[in-house]
Amino acid sequence: MIDIQNLQFGYRKGKIFNGLSLHLQAGHIYGLLGKNGTGKSTLLRNIAGLLFPDEGSIRVMGKDPSKRQPEFLHRIFLVPEEFYVPPVTPAKYMEVHAPFYPAFNREYYTRLLLEFEIPLDRTLQQMSYGQKKKVLISFALASGTSVVLMDEPTNGLDIISKSQFRKVLAGTADESKCIVISTHQVKDLENLIDRVTIIDEGRILFDQTLDAIQTRLLFKISFDSEETRTALYSESSLRGKALVMANTHGEEGKVDLELLYKAIIMNRPAVLSAFPA
Repeated sequence: MIDIQNLQFGYRKGKIFNGLSLHLQAGHIYGLLGKNGTGKSTLLRNIAGLLFPDEGSIRVMGKDPSKRQPEFLHRIFLVPEEFYVPPVTPAKYMEVHAPFYPAFNREYYTRLLLEFEIPLDRTLQQMSYGQKKKVLISFALASGTSVVLMDEPTNGLDIISKSQFRKVLAGTADESKCIVISTHQVKDLENLIDRVTIIDEGRILFDQTLDAIQTRLLFKISFDSEETRTALYSESSLRGKALVMANTHGEEGKVDLELLYKAIIMNRPAVLSAFPA
């Protein structure tokens, strides 16, 4: 669905991507993880056709995003981290923008607004930042597009709203959609994504399905000094040592995304050794 080959891109201040390649398929919710300023937003904007590669190629549903063709634009939606909204009600916003998306589901849009407890009688300009973002998320999920890109969607959302976000996104995903969520708030994507892509300094450090991670790695708290010594990554916690270990005995366990992210950033070669090519 999204195929990126040898992407080269930079701003005047310097190169962001120098040969990045990535393939994203339909039927998945991808977590694009990384610190602020590592190129996550730039990558999403290249995919959406808002920025253009210096070299290399991007194909989304077989189309070149940089050509901005209508048959491409009505099948992709980007929720940016920073945005402008007009002084109109959510209903008026739908009336103006929904015609650009042939598969837009008006009933679902209204249902999401109610689930997010959006005040329907207010204009978007009268709403808080979090409420505005929830309206955009609702519109994106109701748009019926094949590709949905979200840049830091949980920024500005409170704890309850983040839980609502995870619930509605999980209910929207299906085999025909490719959803890519970029964030540095790793915990917000737990129990939601099924593939983890970690980006740092404009390069892909790690790209694995959640199933592969659960098969190859074990996350645990331990007081055992021998386990700590042989761990791929460890850090102190109030309950003992938090460890990332090679899952040599096929144990079942839950992936700790925050611990995984730290392990990749701090000791990538050791973690990758658990994933033979």
